[in-house]
This record gives sequence, C-alpha cells and structure tokens, in this order.
Amino acid sequence: MLRYDLGTGEYKNWIVSEVEFNPHHLGKCESIMALGNGYMGLRSSTEESYLGQVRNLFIAGTFNQFDEYEVTELPNAADVVELDIWINGEKFSLEKGKIIHYRRDLNVKTAELIRHVIWENRRGEQFEFLFRRFVSLKNLHLIGMKMEVTALNSDAEIKIGSGINGQMTNTGVQHFHEGEKRIFDKKYLQLLQKTTESKIDFVFNTTHRYAIDGEEIEKDPRMVMGRRKVFIETTFQLQKGQKLTFEKISNVYTSRDKEYDHENYSLEQLREDSLNNLKEEAKKGYDQLFAENVSEWAKRWKEMEITIESENDFDQLAIRFAHYHLIIMTPAHDNRFGVAAKGLTGEGYKGHSFWDTEIFILPFFTYTFPKVARSLLEYRYNTIEGARRKARANGYEGAMYPWESAFTGDEVTPEWGAVDIVTGKATKIWCGFIEQHITSDIAYAVWQYYQVTGDQDFMDRYGYEMLFDTATFWASRLEWNEEKQEYHINDVIGPDEYKEHVNNNAFTNYMAHWNIQTAIRYYEELKQHRPEILEKLNEKLNLDDAYKKWTEKVDKIYLPQPREEDLVIPQDDTYLTKQIIDLTKYKNQTQVGTIFEDYNMEQVNNIQVSKQADVMVLFYLLENKFSQEVKRANWNYYEPKTLHDSSLSLSTHCILASDMDDRELAYELFERAARIDLGPNMKSSDHGMHTASIGGIWQSVVCGFGGVRMLDGKLRINPKLPKQWKKLVFPIYWRGDRLEVTVTHETLHVKKVTNENEKVVFEVFGTIHEVSDEKTIPLT
Repeated sequence: MLRYDLGTGEYKNWIVSEVEFNPHHLGKCESIMALGNGYMGLRSSTEESYLGQVRNLFIAGTFNQFDEYEVTELPNAADVVELDIWINGEKFSLEKGKIIHYRRDLNVKTAELIRHVIWENRRGEQFEFLFRRFVSLKNLHLIGMKMEVTALNSDAEIKIGSGINGQMTNTGVQHFHEGEKRIFDKKYLQLLQKTTESKIDFVFNTTHRYAIDGEEIEKDPRMVMGRRKVFIETTFQLQKGQKLTFEKISNVYTSRDKEYDHENYSLEQLREDSLNNLKEEAKKGYDQLFAENVSEWAKRWKEMEITIESENDFDQLAIRFAHYHLIIMTPAHDNRFGVAAKGLTGEGYKGHSFWDTEIFILPFFTYTFPKVARSLLEYRYNTIEGARRKARANGYEGAMYPWESAFTGDEVTPEWGAVDIVTGKATKIWCGFIEQHITSDIAYAVWQYYQVTGDQDFMDRYGYEMLFDTATFWASRLEWNEEKQEYHINDVIGPDEYKEHVNNNAFTNYMAHWNIQTAIRYYEELKQHRPEILEKLNEKLNLDDAYKKWTEKVDKIYLPQPREEDLVIPQDDTYLTKQIIDLTKYKNQTQVGTIFEDYNMEQVNNIQVSKQADVMVLFYLLENKFSQEVKRANWNYYEPKTLHDSSLSLSTHCILASDMDDRELAYELFERAARIDLGPNMKSSDHGMHTASIGGIWQSVVCGFGGVRMLDGKLRINPKLPKQWKKLVFPIYWRGDRLEVTVTHETLHVKKVTNENEKVVFEVFGTIHEVSDEKTIPLT
C-alpha cells in the first residue's frame, strides 16, 4: 500500500511511501523507488531476498547479445546491495515472525531510499532496522548503503553476509563470463566480469565499515568465494539496547566508460583506478558521501523545480516524482547513449530507445536542460550509420531509424511477443519492420530543439545532415499510385499499434510530408545564405539530386483530409470501415491489454479500437495545420475508441483537452497519467517505469496547463489552469535565456532571469508581447 502524504516540513510533497510489506507486490516499489544517476540504475529490491523479487543493476550503454537468436539488451550487472542477515541463528525475513512497524520511503528531493522496520522473531525478540541507500549524482560510479540494527529487548548475535554477487541474469539469460575475484587486505572486495559478445569489462568493488553505539570497530571477517560471487561474513554481539551500524560503499566501472573506451585501454588500469576511487571515497563514510549527493541534487532542483498550488497535494508530488525519474533515467554524461523505454529501472524493452525519447521525454530537456537535450540528439547522430544500414537493407535511401535502438543504431526490435489466444503461438512483432514514423519523429525533435534553443552549432555539425537524410529516406519510401496520381505510404504501423499493415496512416503521411518540406526549406536557406555548409553536405549526401526528388514528390503526397460529413480524418485507408463493438468493458479496465483476453491481434486489427493517440498526436505536433473544429470532431470520434493501453496516450490527450479548453477533462487525464506508475495499482510497474509517461506528465503541466508551445519558431504561452490549481510556477529556456513563468487564473507573469538576448518575444492568446526583465499580463 502506498501513501503520498507522509512528508512533513521541508519534505512535504517530496516523499513516496510504502506502508505495508506485501511479498506478492514487490515489483511496484522496486521500480518506482529505483535509484540512479543516468550512468547506472539500481532497482530498489530489499537488502534481504524474497522469492519473486527482481534484483537489477544496469549500466547505460553496456549492451550485450546473448546469441544470434536474441536481440541485444542491457545486461543485469552484479548485485552489490543484497545482505544475508542472521539473528541468533535465524535468517531475517519479513515473511517470518511479526512486523510491528514497516515503512519505506523514496525521498525524491535527496534521492535516498529509507526503510524503517520493527520486527519480532518467533521467540519474541524485537529488533529495529533502519536501511538507507543512495546512488550518487556526484560520483556516478558510487552506491552507498547504511544499515542500523538495534536489539530492543534482548541480547543478540548478528551475522551479516555481504559482497558482490555476479550470478545475476536477465530473466535466465547470463550475459557475463566468469571473472576474476579478489579480496584485498580482508577489506576491499573486487569482481571482474566481461560480457560474452560485446566484450565489455565490468569492475565491481565494495568495502564495509562497522560501529556499535557509534564507536567504530574492526572485524576479521570470514572470506568466501563462489562461482561468480565474492563475499565476507561478519559476526557481531549486541547487548540489549545496543545499535549496530553497518556501512557498505560500492562502485562500478566499465570499459565502455568514455574515459576508458579508447585504443590504449588497459583492464589493469581500470581495476586500479576503480579500487583507488573506492578507497578514497569510503574514507568519507556514508553521511558525507550522501551529503555530496544531496548537494548535486539541490543544483538540479534549483534549475528545474515546478511549484503547483493545488487543492490536491498529490499534484505537486507527481511533478517532482516525474522530475526525479527524468534525471535518473537519462545518460546525460555520454552522447553515445539514449534513454531506455523503461529507463534503468527494469528489464522491460531490454534497455532500448524508442520514439518515446524524442516526442515525450526530450521536450523536458529542450526547455529545461538544453545541453542534455543536445546530447540525446547527438546519440541519434552517432547512430545514423545504423539507420543508413537499415534503409539500404530495406531497399531505401537515406537514414531509416530503427524502431528500437541500442548502441549502434541498427534495428533491435524482437520478432516475437505475447501469446496469440487463438493459435497458441507467439505473436509476431511487426514494429521493427513497418513502424517507420520514428524517422520523422527524430527529424521533428531536431527541428524543435533548434527552434527553441537557436543552437546553430548543433545544426551545422549534426542537425542539417539528420534532417536531410531522413527526408531522403521518405522520398525513397513513397509509392506512386497511378490511379490517384499521388504518392502513398503503404504497409505501415502508425502510433496506434493495434492497427498493423495499414496504408496511409495519417500521422505517418503528415509527418513524412513535414520532414521533406522542412528539408526543402533548409536546403534553400543554406543555398542562399550559407553555401559553404551546403556544399560540404552535398558532397556527403548528394543533396542536389535529393533536393530534386523532394521537390518533385512533396506536393503529391497523399494527406488524408477531414471528411465533409463529420470532419473526421481517416486514421488510415480502412480504419473507418472496420467493425464497431461495445468497448465499455475495456475502457473501464484496471489492467491494460485486457482486450487480448478476448481477441487476438488479427481480430483487434479489424475492430475500430485504438491502443493510443494516433491522429490526435498530429494535433499536438502540427497543431497550426488543423482548425479547432477538426480537432474537436476527431477527439469526439477517436477518444471513445481509444483504450489508452499505452502509457504514452493519456498525457497527449490531457494536453489536447487543455487546447480545447476542456479544463475539467484535462485535469482528470493528468491525474490518470500521473498515477500510471505512482498510483495504487500494485502491478503497473513490475517491468520498470513508464518513462514516456513521466515525460508526458511534465508536458501536461508546462505545455498543457502552462500553455507553452513553439509554433513555427515562435514562443507561445496560452495558460489554462484547471480550477483545482491556484498557481503554477515553472522555468523554461528560450533561445538561451531562462524565463520563470508564473500563472494564476488572473495573470501571467514572465521574468527573464538571464540576458543572452535583449528581449524575448512571445504570444499570449493572439497578442504579441516582449519582455526584457519581467512582465505581467492580465488573463481575464
């Protein structure tokens, strides 16, 4: 059971609490309370082990392919947080004895996991436990742990087994060779492992400190080595009322780390550096290391914090929870890596990057941490050769980005998925073959970043090339329809993945058209104003020929238009002709995907039912191409047929409801989106966080209720607060300047904090304003 209201004082609306231990619902808090820093993600499994728990540690970018029959994935690295705790000869477990008190908190302000337990064994002996844990934002390699055990009503012998367990798998798949194990000076434990296919070296180090009633003690532990495992056992004698403090500091380094990924790399150097780092850091102890971590988090919070004055305190916690996970999921330290669809919180989607990054997550960074946004887009540039290989393999030109991407940019989507309830066979996953809109999604993100930041250096180095080569792909992908004398895009999957092998998906066609149109505009702009840049790109991409193809084809692309009778835009050529059924049962479901308990994919494909927003996403990304009447008509038609079985869907609908001035509905959708992971459904997050939804929560607040939008290179702020909110305060960056925006029901206040530009121009409900310091605009 979760609580959201237990934070008090400076931690009010900063704490997510689990107040009841349930061994059948371990996955929820393992995911939502996960710790991380973008370099690594540590799933918050308990120190003691339970059947059914999932113990995960992932290091960004360290992909490995088990064999040729499986796709590459992030390997589950060695476990450094597990503790075997024996009290008076009995192994500690909350499934035995009696739990007198239990509470586990994630403090998103300090990024610390705290668990407080009072437990009684079968003999009536009571013990108080306080477990603390963090993953450092200061030293990206470091994990800190601290356990305090107090013998409340009896003397006790406490034995603790602790070390490094490399026996971990990805649901049975072992990604590591057996590696060297070493214990230095009976104090420092080290495990070396190498991935089986990608040959990445991992070095794990750990060390311990002990104190009784605050007085540090030395212990001579029993040293143990097993297969893929090195650990020590230490025994302590406690008198009634005494408290044992047990600290464990660990670190992880890999040969994929930027400072070691070079031709002169030496494993011995990696071992030595990592061990020396551990020794130096461990001298500080848990409390100082944690304080350094808190200081780093304070810097992030100062940059990104949003204040919501709401009738419901949960709303403030929800945006802070989203901020926390946006930071820990993102490899801001390295432009060779993307954001995984489950972050670094679980094995779901194997650590791969999807369109989730560009459409749902990247806007937060573009408006809040532009340097990180640039790094994420550079990841797509660094993997563009993989996109070109995919295009060539499919008979196309240019860059065709993979639906799922790992380290190289090659397609890594698995081919087989869940069971088909009709045939009993595995269902084929077609996304990697025919869900192609991701190519224009990435192009759109490049353009959006450029328009918001004005980062010309990025465009010169990377952006133009990405826009041009994605346009070249689309020009080669178009299929001429002789009968209609127009270009079609056939046999695709759009954002709605319940419709496979469709022709002319509206989202795909419009975005491909936009991609080519934008490439034409920048080609002409460069030719006129910066011919030297164009000449260099022309040599690499043969742009003169590409430009001819773009201009010949762009105006002949079929763009589905609103029907005369009801203004509905056909989602694809056949959607509106498919069977209509009563979807009430599935609209009211408590778990996603229940329609597949009654129908298989082929049957769902022939019903007017959608997994998620499809046409509706167009109205968000290309909103000025469609009238309010068209948006409303399509909302009224498609939303009742949308099950929101994808976590991406609710936030998009929330923003569009705000755009249509349906504030009550927008707020309801925001609340539902915020509860996908954070809500009471204890099975929602077993496989990891829904990272796109987390990005969508930020967009719902800033782009929906805050009304921020970039339209044709101009800033627009049309705030529409829900009635439950009195005030909203948020920061954004625009063309290098930081703006602090305050919205109430009566006024919009914009303060320009920095002075990159003399003034910032923006539009509010059709009126142009400019701010050089600060400005208040009436809204009533």
